[in-house]
Amino acid sequence: MNQIHIMEDTLANKIAAGEVVERPASIVKELVENAIDAQSTKIEVSLIEAGLTSIRVTDNGKGMSEADAIRCFERHATSKITNEHDLFRIRTLGFRGEALASIAAVSKVSLWTSDGVEGAVVEIEGGKVLKYEPGALRKGTDFHIQHVFFNTPARLKYMKTIQTELGHTIDLVNRLALSHPNISFTLTHDHHEILRTSGSGDILRVLSDIYGVAVARKMIPFQKEDADFKVKGFITLPEMTRASKNYISLLMNGRWIKSYAGTQAAIDAMHTYLPIGRFPIAVIDITADPILTDVNVHPAKRHIRISKEGELFSLIKEAIKEAIQGVTIIPDAVKKEKPITRDSEQQTIWTPPYRRPEVTIPLHEHETQPTSTPVEEPIIEQPSPVFPEAIFESQEDSVPEEPVVAQKQQERNHFPSIVPVGQVHGTYIVAQNEDGFYLIDQHAAQERIKYEYFKVKLGQVDASERQQLLLPLVFHYSADEQVKIEECKSALEEVGVFLEAFGPATYTVKEYPAWFPEGQATSIIEEMIEQVLEKRKVDIEKLREESAIMMSCKKSIKANYYLRQEDMERLLTDLGACHNPYTCPHGRPVLIHFTTYELEKMFKRVM
Repeated sequence: MNQIHIMEDTLANKIAAGEVVERPASIVKELVENAIDAQSTKIEVSLIEAGLTSIRVTDNGKGMSEADAIRCFERHATSKITNEHDLFRIRTLGFRGEALASIAAVSKVSLWTSDGVEGAVVEIEGGKVLKYEPGALRKGTDFHIQHVFFNTPARLKYMKTIQTELGHTIDLVNRLALSHPNISFTLTHDHHEILRTSGSGDILRVLSDIYGVAVARKMIPFQKEDADFKVKGFITLPEMTRASKNYISLLMNGRWIKSYAGTQAAIDAMHTYLPIGRFPIAVIDITADPILTDVNVHPAKRHIRISKEGELFSLIKEAIKEAIQGVTIIPDAVKKEKPITRDSEQQTIWTPPYRRPEVTIPLHEHETQPTSTPVEEPIIEQPSPVFPEAIFESQEDSVPEEPVVAQKQQERNHFPSIVPVGQVHGTYIVAQNEDGFYLIDQHAAQERIKYEYFKVKLGQVDASERQQLLLPLVFHYSADEQVKIEECKSALEEVGVFLEAFGPATYTVKEYPAWFPEGQATSIIEEMIEQVLEKRKVDIEKLREESAIMMSCKKSIKANYYLRQEDMERLLTDLGACHNPYTCPHGRPVLIHFTTYELEKMFKRVM
């Protein structure tokens, strides 16, 4: 008895919809991307009940002829590709020809469209055509999608709350607006406007529309290119962070993509500038020859395959690193500064501008002030001052810099010339210059100094130098992990770790590289093995850097440690000689600036 049969188109479309139409945001994505491909300059998205009741997408693009208006709902109907060679040179967002057929299979669809010569009206319910006739000649396309999943209740019950579904759509439209700043986007929900962009082509203006003026003012541009890729975009200064990586947007040839490695490249570029668990807001716009990408590896086209991926992500990391190292990132106690006048003396006082490249953007009149990342400080008691002979116990406790070299480095990193005048609670150094005064966290400052010193020192140690052990270190793993370790032992041996079998799934190590910090050999080797199990290679630079951070933290002065004047001066000199004197290795700020205006304001000397 025959058991195999061909499914009806209606059933096949419902199954295909499971891949393409996951939620209302999926429908918005497909319709808006089609509008972008149609060369629209204005796209309006209107939702009722987060799109579960109604989704309407209207554009002013090329529109469709009467024949195309009905043909577009057939499976695999597309105007984007004609042969297999086109798959390797895709420059459009849509091309698979599955979206409209899938949407029509699980909803009620009304379409009004015209190419300026012909027009059509089409109505489809659950995949069945109810109406198809000539329509008005207003150029563009208007899709109205109602009652999503009305005929597939099993899918409908998996929808989240209205707030959750709306959040997915808002996030999607934000990314589409960022990837196409030359298009004016409008998003409304239950007749309330959520987003409106001008379509001016200014991506910084779009960032302002999405995240607010305060965030846009704290963003710096970056740009870099090589023979294959061009990378540009904006990233927030370290003081403006979020608790999620989701605020990092990657755009490839106008397409928003998801890439863990690309996101991580941006985060790695900000290493030691950001507190643990905090992430920047960034938009990374990548341009490449389409032949270097394969966008046909995911039904919803969220993930793509990139040739020379390692080179691209290294380029992103370098571009952001160069940008962030070129600015001064001292948080001001006052977020908004302007010229003010003494009420009694009628003398104008100008406060210094924020030290970063000036970026001019048209901003709204009503601004919101950014909030800095909260930092928990240790509880400090009030001991009697005990001044040590010196806080630098050995030569390696400071960065040995010749005066001329230190001065040149200070000029490169824009570190201000400041003079220490005292100490608060044996924890914070007070320093001043003509721009106001500064509070310096002495522990964070010395952490940064020692981190940069140890990072260089560990990098100079030859991996061939060995530390012999009287008693070997023992490591236990499961049988399946042992198989993987055996396959990748050579990667460990290349960095100086030799595992010797010692019973079932057990290894011993009798010597290790001399650069390992004292007492940390076991944890470093365990991390090396974990890297081998996960990535089949060892990131020796990352391990050395983590070791430098650990060593700098343990050897730095703590709170309640009173310093002599010469100690404070030496600490600030060494800090100014650092490549990044503004954050500790964990990303906490080292110093904060209080402007002269803020002092005048606190004492009511200015209005």
